[in-house]
Amino acid sequence: MTAGPAPGRRTEQARLAMRLVMAVFYFVAGVIHLRSPEAFLPIVPDWVPAPRDVVLFTGVCEIAGALALFVPKLRWWAGALLAAYAVAVYPANLKHAMEGIALAGSQQSWAYHGPRLAFQPVLVWWALFVGCVIDWPFGRKA
Repeated sequence: MTAGPAPGRRTEQARLAMRLVMAVFYFVAGVIHLRSPEAFLPIVPDWVPAPRDVVLFTGVCEIAGALALFVPKLRWWAGALLAAYAVAVYPANLKHAMEGIALAGSQQSWAYHGPRLAFQPVLVWWALFVGCVIDWPFGRKA
């Protein structure tokens, strides 16, 4: 289910390249979440129940989403759910920034946090685009 007219060949080539980059990003992030869940516990908001289990679950979701992007029957769902995932983890990213929490012994400045927080809506769009949920803004003009 896509919005607007069907995209052209160049758009589909771009979508494939972007899908590959997103899949690698989420697959690697998922592996890191599964291998080192304790590293992420400091940024999990206090209101999240069973934080370690949630971090492990996010790793599984990242890997599953990355793989599902390459299964045509699952692609739409992968894009939609990875977009929802990017929204769901925003509170952890916000806590990380607002409380200045060091991860892996490294303290990041607002030069890191500001762009990261601002990029989150782009990540949502990206997941929707590579999952073929939307074509915007690359659909053909009517």
